[in-house]
Amino acid sequence: MVEKQFNQGDVIFREGEFGDTFYQVLKGSVKVVINLGEPDEQVLTEIRTGGYFGEMAVIDGYRRSASAVAIGEGAKVAEITASDLGKFLEEDPTRVKSLVNHFGERIRSLTADYDEVKKFLDENTPIQNESLLARIKSVFKKSDKRSSLSDLTFEEISHSSGFAKNVESVKKGTVIFRAGDHANCMYDIHWGRVGIYTGYGTKNENKLTELNVNQFFGEMGLIGEEPRSATAIALEDDTTLEIITMDDLEDLLTKNPSKVYMIVQHLSYRLRRLTDDYTEACEKIYGKL
Repeated sequence: MVEKQFNQGDVIFREGEFGDTFYQVLKGSVKVVINLGEPDEQVLTEIRTGGYFGEMAVIDGYRRSASAVAIGEGAKVAEITASDLGKFLEEDPTRVKSLVNHFGERIRSLTADYDEVKKFLDENTPIQNESLLARIKSVFKKSDKRSSLSDLTFEEISHSSGFAKNVESVKKGTVIFRAGDHANCMYDIHWGRVGIYTGYGTKNENKLTELNVNQFFGEMGLIGEEPRSATAIALEDDTTLEIITMDDLEDLLTKNPSKVYMIVQHLSYRLRRLTDDYTEACEKIYGKL
């Protein structure tokens, strides 16, 4: 990790550049902008002290999709490479919560954009959000994929190895959670199988996926305390689950850091998959804009 100081108006990185680092604002503010200096310049967001930015170039391996510029009285930032992630978190375990929350905000924000784009595709509903239109167009500036955070491999271990705080075993057919339930945790499968369903128990029941040992699920409950969007059912007797809350992360980082790295990797992979789906949807409507 390297600390850098930028004055007001300094460009930290430019749209279209390759990047293999992400940043945390230690002091001051940074604006994230597309089409910097052009007539159709759009400010996407402002990042203040404690916030992260630039992670998408590291995660998905493409060129920077926006520019980052110091504003106000300037900004002091920490520049973090993907390979430095473990050290960065271990130096200050409280960082893990803020980073996981950041991924949650990114996933929620991109999901909202994706849903709007899908609505346009499915219903031919006009997109009214000018900022979203600009972001759709910026998608096509990405090219020449390189390595990414999601391509990193941490120490290969079973998810049940090391320290675990809350573990329970359930019988086949047990409802782990139902669609609509409010949540504050995610799950890690140590043994058995779990099915994820929509319309569970109705004539419209549909199994979305089946999960096995060493897989996480339910992470949006951890990072957003949002209602569950589907129902999770144990598919084998003695299905064994580790229950992970936000308050557990610091303890896990201290006693079982590989588990926390795997959680971050899982979230980055989910964000990358969502980015790929969003990009594919944008490609379908780009010619209609």
